[in-house]
Parts: sequence; C-alpha cells; structure tokens
Amino acid sequence: MSVEIQQYTIDIDAQAIDDLRLRLARTRWPDEMLGSGWRNGTDLAYLRQLVEYWLDEFDWRAQEARLNRLSHYRTVIDDVPIHFVHERGQGKNPLPLIMTHGWPGSFLEMEKILPRLTHPDRFGGAEEDAFDVVIPSVPGFGFSVRPVLGGMNGRKVAGLWAALMDGLGYSRYGAQGGDIGAGISTWLGYYHPQSVAGVHLNFIPGNYEPDPGAQPLTAAELAFLERRTGWWGEEGGYSHLQSTRPQTLAYGLNDSPVGLAAWMLEKYRAWSDCDGDVEVSFTKDELLTQISLYWFTQTIGSSIRYYREGRTNPVSFHGLKPMAVPTAVAIFPRELPMPPREYAARFYDIKRWTEFERGGHFAAHEVPDLLAADMRAFFRTLRGA
Repeated sequence: MSVEIQQYTIDIDAQAIDDLRLRLARTRWPDEMLGSGWRNGTDLAYLRQLVEYWLDEFDWRAQEARLNRLSHYRTVIDDVPIHFVHERGQGKNPLPLIMTHGWPGSFLEMEKILPRLTHPDRFGGAEEDAFDVVIPSVPGFGFSVRPVLGGMNGRKVAGLWAALMDGLGYSRYGAQGGDIGAGISTWLGYYHPQSVAGVHLNFIPGNYEPDPGAQPLTAAELAFLERRTGWWGEEGGYSHLQSTRPQTLAYGLNDSPVGLAAWMLEKYRAWSDCDGDVEVSFTKDELLTQISLYWFTQTIGSSIRYYREGRTNPVSFHGLKPMAVPTAVAIFPRELPMPPREYAARFYDIKRWTEFERGGHFAAHEVPDLLAADMRAFFRTLRGA
C-alpha cells in the first residue's frame, strides 16, 4: 500500500497560548470539604499550586522545541489523518515496532523509552536488540484527526496501523501497548498475524470471561474478578461517564484548562507508582506538557469519545479462536487490576509473563528501563522467526 508521508512540526499559535494564560488567570475556584485532600478527587491546594506554576513558570515553547527534536510525520489512511513519530534504530537490522498509547496519554508517554529501544547500547543493552519505532497518535488524540463519525474503535484503529506499517515498508513488525493501546495492539495481532511477529502488553484489556462450556474459572481468576469489581465501584466513575455521556463532560473540560487539568491529574496520581505524590512519577513540566497538548489540540472531547466507541464495540473474544501471535505481558504493581496468567492465557498465546516490583499504569514513562528491557528480551526470541 502506498501512502504519502509528510514531515510535521509542532507549532501552536501564539494566540492559543495567550488565551490559555487568560483563562488560567480568570479561574473561578470551587471550595472543598475541609481536610478531604485527594479523597473526593483532585486536591484543591495542589491544583492551585500547579496552576500557578502553569501560569508563571511553565514554558510551552521550550517544551515544543524539545518535542520537535523527534521525527514527526503526518499521513492520511482511509481518509483518516494520522500523526506519528518515526525513529530509526541503530545497527544493521532493527526490528520494526509500533507502540500505541492510552488515555489520558499521547505519544509523549513513549518519549523516555524511545531512545532505549532505538539505541539500546546507550542504556546497557545490545545493538542487535534495536528497533525502528513508530508511535502513532490514536485518532481523537494529539495531532491526529478528531473523528466526528462513529466507528473509530480498536478494531478500526488496528486496521489503520496495519496500513501505516505497510505504507512505511514494514512487512513484519512487533506491536506494544498499554491501556487503550493494549486493545489496539491485541486486534492488530489478531487480525494481522501474517505481519505481527509478537505482541507485548503492559495491560490486559477487555473481557475474557470464558464461553459456555469452557474450563471453569480457577480460584485466582475468581479472586481477580472480585477485585476488579471492587476497583470499578470505587475508581470507575470516570470510565462510566466517558463511555456513556462523553459529550456532556466535554463542554466543561474543553472550556476550562483547570477543569481539564483536574480531570487528568487525578488519574496520573492514582494510577502511577508515586505513593500519593504525583511528582515522584511526573515533574510539573511533564504533567503540564501532556495537559497542554490536550488543551491546544482540543482533543479531550474526542479522546473520551473513544470510551463510548469501546462500550459499543468492546474488546471481547466470545466465540473467537485464541490469538495465535506470541504474546508477552509485563505486570506492574500500581497498574489497574490485572488478571492472573491463566486468565490471559484463555485467549493469548503467552510466551513471557513478567511481574515487576515497581511501576504503574504509565510504565513507558515511569519505568522505561524495566519496560524496554522486557520488550528487548521478548522480541529477541522472535527476530529470526
């Protein structure tokens, strides 16, 4: 498949930056329950501190210049404009790899892990483990299109990714992802096994409850389902709202940068291995660069609509054969509830299962050395297959 690739430079309009500053300065702050801290949501004192930094010290242009040192491109596949980062690996035969981000993330999640994959010898690895890395922005996120028609779900995006890799000249490649990216990577491997050498996941998406007549659930599997139900009852409000009434939520988040920051910040703190201090995992600049990217591209509404698409077309394997593509799973302790190996093995061809002692939902950012080493070890076994 032939696709037209154009280089892309991030260049946010100065008026948009000025508008952001005006909105921050005019924030109408709510009150909060005394002593509530983070129990009722994002802590007021911390958010005011972060917004003060955003207004007085954060330099978007400096972050933009740093991001533009990456190799950005845009293309159009099946009438869908796609942004992606494409960095070539060192050595004679780097393995192509497509990595997919999740929510509330973007291609920025992969910035720290990227050089560890393209130039592993600089980080204690071997040159022969290098990758050519492609990091697309999921439609609805970042500098990709904001879809306004239904149907942009994981299966659809997986087809776009297959076409993108084919258009880049890659006939065989690996796939990696977490969160939403885990679902897309799963479908990419499932529907394109002739091209996908292996799938590496740091999240297990979807519903793997067995079909009638399948082997009964083990005690560990039943305990996982109970744990997941408890987690959703306490933490899953965001997902229920985003998957049922995303448009209503979008009005406030697209109009208020502080509202947007509060919505995203709560997840960065709750889902990372930070022990309650989000700046253990993310600096203020890192948080605000991600939040500003959503703000300037006006993609919070389109990104949360992806949850609605997922609800109407979920990652589910009832009635499907197990996936034939070799799969590795990396488990991090502060990840959302993850199933035991035997649960995932009902669908995936699990070849590697690694449990780590630190790291959270944003593993590519939080623990890039651990995740990169696990990916290199897994794909090393598949390079010549």
